[in-house]
Amino acid sequence: LRVSAKAVYSKYSIEPASPINFGAMIKGTKKTQTVMLENKGILNFKFRIHQAPKDAPALQGERSKQEESAPSATKSSMPRKSSISTQAHLNLGMFTVSPCSGSIAPFGQQKITVECLAGPEGICEEQLYIDITGR
Repeated sequence: LRVSAKAVYSKYSIEPASPINFGAMIKGTKKTQTVMLENKGILNFKFRIHQAPKDAPALQGERSKQEESAPSATKSSMPRKSSISTQAHLNLGMFTVSPCSGSIAPFGQQKITVECLAGPEGICEEQLYIDITGR
């Protein structure tokens, strides 16, 4: 009797690299950017997007003064425990992210839309976590 198994883990890529910067916007206007989440492994995986807790450490990196004055949404693949969410989109201040959960087949892709509706004058920045099962 011959028995064999192969242990694997979820392999993925997230493009573009963080942060997403919408630049300067006129109040009341809307811009959309996309993030591509790709399954580079041989197993299905599920993903969920969450808002980072306010006390979470910010992602490291240098930004120019121009970027600091523009609305931006930041993403990360750091783990965070949360209850299961069935909502199709996630509202975070001026930003709306959709879909915020789903399943991706092996070698498949999921386009995630981040929309910014410019609100009151000032800077708006949010940090997101992308949880991927089995990573």
